[in-house]
Amino acid sequence: MDIFNIFSAFGLSASAGLNAYIPLLVVALLAKYTDLIKLQDPWNTMTSWWVIGVLIFLSLIEFLADKIPAVNHVNDIVQTFIRPTAGAIVFAATATQIGDVNPVLALIAGLLVAGGVHAVKALAIRPAVTATTGGAGNVPVSMAEDAASTVVSFLSILLPVLVACLLVLVTTIIVTRMIFKKKKPLPPANQ
Repeated sequence: MDIFNIFSAFGLSASAGLNAYIPLLVVALLAKYTDLIKLQDPWNTMTSWWVIGVLIFLSLIEFLADKIPAVNHVNDIVQTFIRPTAGAIVFAATATQIGDVNPVLALIAGLLVAGGVHAVKALAIRPAVTATTGGAGNVPVSMAEDAASTVVSFLSILLPVLVACLLVLVTTIIVTRMIFKKKKPLPPANQ
């Protein structure tokens, strides 16, 4: 059903906001070895061995770089450009299964979704983890992000409705917290 493909596209691009290469690699491998995904031109290039090899190599680099103190912060800066791009690519590649989706619209949607997830991760979650744990929590959080990216990538293809519900739930929680965030009262003015 066409609506499920758009749910997949949103889930995969959100996953790219956590780890740029995992959803691309999942899509490439599933398109190559299963009938779950049929990539159209030019996106079917992702199923070639050299692209899969590059994605594996880049996944390993990102995995390791995100676990090394100080390097992980540089990695997040570099990934500020890569993750939204990966989200745009994976959204466009999977949304083309729907039919008449404008490629520019698909690229923009993927860019915004992945960029939004990356921004929350890099600007809010990771600094809070670093500040509250003295950096000791960064490795477990990074591993959890990689695991979440992998699980969301597979679920986006296998159970796209579940991923759509999770994305709506998480977005609702974030927006609700932003709207109803308690403001600290101002101290009384000295008279």
